[in-house]
Amino acid sequence: MVERTVFAARGSTLEVEEGLALSPRFDADGLLTCVATDASTGDVLMVAHMNAEALTRTVETREAWYFSRSRRQLWRKGETSSHLQRVVEMRIDCDQDAVWIKVEQAGAGACHTGRRSCFYRAVPLGAPNSGPVTLEFRDADKAFDPQAVYGEKK
Repeated sequence: MVERTVFAARGSTLEVEEGLALSPRFDADGLLTCVATDASTGDVLMVAHMNAEALTRTVETREAWYFSRSRRQLWRKGETSSHLQRVVEMRIDCDQDAVWIKVEQAGAGACHTGRRSCFYRAVPLGAPNSGPVTLEFRDADKAFDPQAVYGEKK
């Protein structure tokens, strides 16, 4: 039988913020926000969500697991693309409702659009308020062909 990670019951604010027990606070949909960064560069690769099963599998396997809000299902990063994320460190924030994972990203990128990072557009700051904000591409070159990796867009 496989031993499963068990989260601690949530205690007082002091216990949650200063204690050593992992007692995540999932939102109303049963999810935590997860930020994934490149372990060697610190670059933000993606933001996704984890439910209790994804968090448990990530802790147990040292591979990034997420919960897709749109598909309503658990998924292992790279199961389709082979662009796996090996977790080298995991941190939880002060009130334990967000997770930060430092990963070794396999393959050319983390983004389903074919880019290394999901954060390839910048929002200009201090722009005059004269209509909709126009985004600026930054580090936006495609690292791989998403159609070749994932197949036809539905």
